[in-house]
Formats: sequence, C-alpha cells, structure tokens
Amino acid sequence: MAALYNNGLNGNPHFLVEGGRPLRGVFKVPGAKNAALPIIAGTILAPGRLTLGRVPDISDVRVMLELLNHMGAEIELDDNGILSIDTTALKSVPAPYSLVKKLNASFDITGALVARFGEAMVPMPGGCVIGTRAVDQHLMGFRLLGCDVRSEPGGFVAVKASGLVGNRIRFAKTSVGATKNVMMAACMARGRTVLENVAREPEVVDLANFLAACGASINGQGSSRIEISGVRGMSGAGVRYNIISDRLVAGTYLLAAAITRGEITATGVEPEHLKAFIRKLRKTGQDLTVGEDFIHLRGVSPILSAGAVIAEPYPAFPTDLQPPMVAYLSLAQGVSYVKEKIFDMRFNYVDDLRRMGANIEVDSNTAVVRGVERLMGAPIDAPDIRAGAALVLAALAAEGTSQVHGLHFIDRGYEKMEERLSALGASIRRVAGDADRH
Repeated sequence: MAALYNNGLNGNPHFLVEGGRPLRGVFKVPGAKNAALPIIAGTILAPGRLTLGRVPDISDVRVMLELLNHMGAEIELDDNGILSIDTTALKSVPAPYSLVKKLNASFDITGALVARFGEAMVPMPGGCVIGTRAVDQHLMGFRLLGCDVRSEPGGFVAVKASGLVGNRIRFAKTSVGATKNVMMAACMARGRTVLENVAREPEVVDLANFLAACGASINGQGSSRIEISGVRGMSGAGVRYNIISDRLVAGTYLLAAAITRGEITATGVEPEHLKAFIRKLRKTGQDLTVGEDFIHLRGVSPILSAGAVIAEPYPAFPTDLQPPMVAYLSLAQGVSYVKEKIFDMRFNYVDDLRRMGANIEVDSNTAVVRGVERLMGAPIDAPDIRAGAALVLAALAAEGTSQVHGLHFIDRGYEKMEERLSALGASIRRVAGDADRH
C-alpha cells in the first residue's frame, strides 16, 4: 500500500493558525469517508480483485484497510486514491482491539462477515465520543435474519448463523450504521428481506449501489424502505466503482470561506446531497451559485442569523455539519438556535468556542448562539472529528493566533487539511511537539 499522508512530525502535533485571511480559490472535494468505510467493508462479500476510485486519504480509511489486511485481504492503494483490493483469501478471524478501538465503522464488517462466513467476532465500536453509539438495532436485525448473538468477555460480540433467512425488519430508530450493516448481511440471506424505517443518507445509497455492482439484488435505496433478494454469491472480479463526493467536507470548506468572508468554488460535489445545508447558508445571507457538480460561494458580510437549525436524519440538516455551523453562526448578527436530534454529546466543543469569545449557551440538546463581533485566537482542543473542524473554522476567522490540538481526530475525516486550506490562502501549519494549552 502507498503510505497514508504523513507529515513527518513526531510527538503531539497541532495546527498553528493565524486568523483573518479570506479563503479564495477552487477546492476539489474528495471521496466520502462515510461511504468509503462501509464500501471497503462490503468488499468482504465480493471475492475477486476490484477497484475503488476516489478513496479519501484519511486515517480512518487506513485503519479499515489494516483491519482487512490483518484478515487476509490483498490491498494496494496509490497516491491518487485508487484502491485495488481482493478479499478472496480473507478469513473470519477476531478483529484486533488495537485497531477497532480507533474506528466506529469497524463494526461495519459484522454483517459482511456473517453473510460470507456464517460468523463474526468483533469488539464494540470505537471512534469519537459524541454520544451513545448503541448497536442494539444492528443486533436486532441480525437476530431477525436468524443469527445467534452473544456478548463475550472483553467487550466482544459474537454473531453466528448456520444459514441466514430473509425477514421483515423495522428499525425502531433510523440508524445509518444499522441500515448498512443489516443490508450487507441480508445480501446473501435466503429469500427476501424488507428493511423499514431505514436511513436515506447518500452514503447508504452509495453502499447499496456498490453491492449491486458486485451482484447483490437491492431496491429502494434512498427511500425509507429497502428490499433485498438474497443471492448465493457475489463477486468483485473486474468491478470498478467510484465513491461519491464527501458532502460533509464540502460543507465544511464552504463554511470556512463564508466565515472568513472569502470566495471559493467546491468542485466534484453533488449539490443535491446538500440541499438543506445550502438553504441555511442562503438564509444567513451568503451568495451561492449551484451547478450540476459545483457550488460557488462568495462570502457576504454581515452574516445573518440562521433562525432555527435542526440536525436530524437526511434529507434534513446533517448532524456532522452542526459543529462547523455553530462556529460560523458565532459571528452572525442576532440569535440562532441549533438543535441536535441525533447525538447526545455533540456540543462538546462549545467551551473552546467560548474561550475564543463566542456567546453560546447550551440547554440539553439545543445551543443558543448569540453572534459576537469577533473571536480571539486561543489554544483549543478538538474532542472529535467535526468539532475539530469547527474549531479550525473559528481559528481561521479569529483575530490573532490559535493552537488547535487533537489533530488525530481531524486527520480521521479531513484529508491533508492544512495543505488544502493553505492552498486557499489560509495561514495554517502543522507544528510538532506539545505547546502550552493554557
């Protein structure tokens, strides 16, 4: 495999950001993290060498590839995001805790392993601490497909089935992870499976389309009801599939341009996936031109209140753009109300924004954001991927210098962030070693 992005720094690196520079230029949007990870897991179902295009250069992808390589997959990843993978020799061996603790999406391999091998032994998922990531909906779906599910010592879950059988499964709560995992298991179940109250996110649709390219029979993706007719086998031999663009990265960079009063064009994007987000940006006064595969933003000052922003399942405003949106609204005129309806710990970054001068009050799952005239640079700590992006946006707009720590989170979801932002005119660099965070 080609080496994942390596900045050559040791110790505890951080971003050093000098704020106040408008972003300008063209930003090519990479492939979607939340599509790439389950699609890579889905290759377990399809022996034979296949090729994936637009694989993002992020640490979460590397962990997933290490996981499959540990199980016997042959993997080659080049510097252009082209992944060649063959899971023919894969074996269902317990996933090492040292890898899965780093990655919530590691649990995505469960459904594929059970479908292909009849068993899976996986630890509970790791990743960002942003609230409850219960897997009860995943396990309910596996049981209804005929699996025996047991908790094992050390936080492992054992899922076994002598033969998967299709069933009607209604999720009590819309879950992206459960939809993807149970859909993969059902691909090779005997008979027909109907999944109801499923997630409609573009990344779920992308996974379904990839599985269909490998021989699965899936219909209804993108709606609240998916039907799967089980097949006896799938193959990846000769399959070439391009992953969709990352709507969350695109949204983050558009907000970065807006908060710095800059002007950028995000290319290779699918605007249809960002309709709710685009509506809110326009409400705050930003000038946007939307084309078939690009979004152009010209930053307009002053930033206006967004009114109410409610983060909930697609096609509503995406929860992963809630933290960057709050950072942006901290400089808006008036009061905005941001409600989080998916995760229960998603405002874990607000204290750092307050330290920069933001006026934000959090009551349960709602943030009341009263815009201020300016933010001031400060040492700040990213507690998760999207909160890290929010703090970088605040640092880009702040007066003075900020140190943004917790880059291991940011690197999980944003490809070479300091290089991409520097190319757009930001003053941001990665610095080795510890600095005074207080």
